[in-house]
Amino acid sequence: MRFRALWALFSSSLVHGELATQNPNLSLPPGSYESRDAVVVMFKRSYESYRKYAWGHDDLLPLNNSFTDTRNGWGATIVDAMSTMYIMGLDDYFKEAVAHVSDIDFSQSKTDDTVSVFETTIRYLGGMLSAYELSGDSKLLEKSRHLADNLIHAWTGNNDIPWSHLDFTSNEPVVGTSNIAEAGTLTIEFGILSKYTQNPKYRNLAERAVRHITSQPAPLPGLPAQGIDPATGKAVGGYVTWGGGSDSYFEYLIKYPRLFDDAEDFFVDSWRLAVDSSIKTLLQISTSGKHAYLGDYDGETKRIKHVSSHLECFHGGNWILGGSILRNQTIVDIGLELVDECWNTYASTATGIGPETFAYVPEGGDYTGEEKPTAQQLEFNEQHGFYPTASHYVLRPEVLESNFYAWRNTGDPKFIARAATALKSFADYLSSKEAYSGLWDVNNKNSKRINDMESFWFAEVLKYLYLTFDDPQLISLDEYVFNTEAHPFKLSPPKDHYGSSGFPTPTSSKPFRANQGNTPEISQVAVADMPSIKDIVQGANVPWLSWLRRPTVSTLNRKIESSSLSGTVNASKVTAFLDSREKIISLKGLPVSPPASQVTCAPVFSDPITTLRCQPAKYQIRFTRDFIR
Repeated sequence: MRFRALWALFSSSLVHGELATQNPNLSLPPGSYESRDAVVVMFKRSYESYRKYAWGHDDLLPLNNSFTDTRNGWGATIVDAMSTMYIMGLDDYFKEAVAHVSDIDFSQSKTDDTVSVFETTIRYLGGMLSAYELSGDSKLLEKSRHLADNLIHAWTGNNDIPWSHLDFTSNEPVVGTSNIAEAGTLTIEFGILSKYTQNPKYRNLAERAVRHITSQPAPLPGLPAQGIDPATGKAVGGYVTWGGGSDSYFEYLIKYPRLFDDAEDFFVDSWRLAVDSSIKTLLQISTSGKHAYLGDYDGETKRIKHVSSHLECFHGGNWILGGSILRNQTIVDIGLELVDECWNTYASTATGIGPETFAYVPEGGDYTGEEKPTAQQLEFNEQHGFYPTASHYVLRPEVLESNFYAWRNTGDPKFIARAATALKSFADYLSSKEAYSGLWDVNNKNSKRINDMESFWFAEVLKYLYLTFDDPQLISLDEYVFNTEAHPFKLSPPKDHYGSSGFPTPTSSKPFRANQGNTPEISQVAVADMPSIKDIVQGANVPWLSWLRRPTVSTLNRKIESSSLSGTVNASKVTAFLDSREKIISLKGLPVSPPASQVTCAPVFSDPITTLRCQPAKYQIRFTRDFIR
């Protein structure tokens, strides 16, 4: 098999010469600037609708010209879009955004929600610090310091791992399980803040968390378990993935030491070990199409799950970047194969846009940890080398992000053509009356729409498209590194060598032991449209209500305490999918009597009971936090 042979060459595939991630001989094909200008038009159309209907709030709801505040009501779209505005030369928007930031009071949430340390760091803190570095406006640095001084309350006592959520009113953490992405994706932003404030406390805290994760026993060498308990610092469960809940932990292991020359070697060493272990254990080749995938590892069953996701598709770009930093062409080449695999999920659908999650069938079988694929899914797999398992699209960037890295690294015009194809698909299928919105089913040209326009549409999707089509010297990959929200930060000239000499080994010699606990739960998309219970009972894939941007892959069954539904509810047959803040995502197994198609629901929260309040009122469901394992 090709990749097994490549792995054998892994340690001997070093490329000597000057370190460069970006091809120095890039030449834009004809039509690129026209595509770039079309991206700017798309940005302006989206942002003008936000300004008109949702100004000061977090997101526009484009289907009914309303708004939602899922990021504490500080205006996430404004802050997240600032670096893109600056790069595109949209000076009036940028000045207006800086004025808005100057008036934000980060000492308290404008909503009743607690504050996600991870999301607030990558969107707000990262957005303001990047905009500060690009523009030099000192107001942005001061607001960044103010925000971070609240976020550092996530570290309590001697804990190395921060709590994932905070109550900004009391500065008290919300006690609960975290994951390595939430805990390990703070180093770039906190490091940059320390650099400009000349106060090392921010950087030291962020580094402490990563150092702790890398020092613990892992299910596979260099691949820590996804879940982690901040109270003990120990892993929760034994699930391994490059997807949501783990993704940006791996991403920052290689980006952070490229950004900070004095970063300790363990960052690069840990990334190298993770990649090596992934090539040995997780790398899979589909029987149809011979596409390369990274599987997940289930620590409970000790089996590889043949699943992947749009979120996970950042990995191709990350491996291209990391392989370039290490001068290892094997890693770059596998990264390019992963880019092709993820693009295939776009090229294979009716809309030309990829699904949220998908599975595939490699030589080892079709194990996913879920039900066996249907005949229809197997037929799709035979044609395309994968099959969708959740067909919605919520304006995610990762496929286009990796495509951008592939273009800048190779100069192959096919990556420009792919970006142009995606741009056309967005114009054809995502355009709403005044902005853009997601799709429930990317394989249906007449799909129903998702009523949300997340801030990363501006921060990531449109930025990566713009930079793909623009002069490659703008934000060169040899001069800038992006945080996980695509906010760029200026690099120093590269060092001669990154990481320790020789091949890295695990820092802990202790055997891995999976600890019991509430592993982080899956949540996939926030939408204003509420699906009917009929849709849920019929098994439609309709995640809803609340969404954490970096979802994880575990699901939990919850027990129904009581219900006024017509008929008897058998708790053992009901599954409720919730996110880590106890918001209901979807239900399966509920008896429904008439007329189900007219029933919509909304959550009401009170500890320890969560109520799903539905209309008509007789549909009322209450959940406890007891598990039905």
